[in-house]
Amino acid sequence: MQALKTFEMREAAPVGRSVRTLVLTSGASDAAVQRIAGLGCQIEREDELFSALDKILSDPACYGLFSMDADSFGGLAAGQRAFRLLGDVAQRVPMIMFTSECCDQVVPQGHEGPTILRAPLSAISLRVGFEHALRSRKALYV
Repeated sequence: MQALKTFEMREAAPVGRSVRTLVLTSGASDAAVQRIAGLGCQIEREDELFSALDKILSDPACYGLFSMDADSFGGLAAGQRAFRLLGDVAQRVPMIMFTSECCDQVVPQGHEGPTILRAPLSAISLRVGFEHALRSRKALYV
């Protein structure tokens, strides 16, 4: 016997729909950008760490999410340092970091740290990470 779970179509809508996302990644990480764009985000891509941080710090209301390919910029430690450099802005602009150094994916309860996903990104882990990072915006889509 096969059991099927039905769901409403709006629950299956892209989780990143209309969220302006700054993606910090090197040119070699096009697959990650494609996966993030597949969630419905409006992507703005940056390939230099301090330029990306400057964009977010200069106008935090402009972005709904910051996503970083930590492997392209020195690994997990560099990603954590970038999060600390954002300071108070990190409370308003959630951050998702993905790295191959990650053994266990980290999904913080509050905004005390970034959501850390294991690279290479799977569709499921990315969707769960986005839903968690954007949980405060969920009421806008219901």
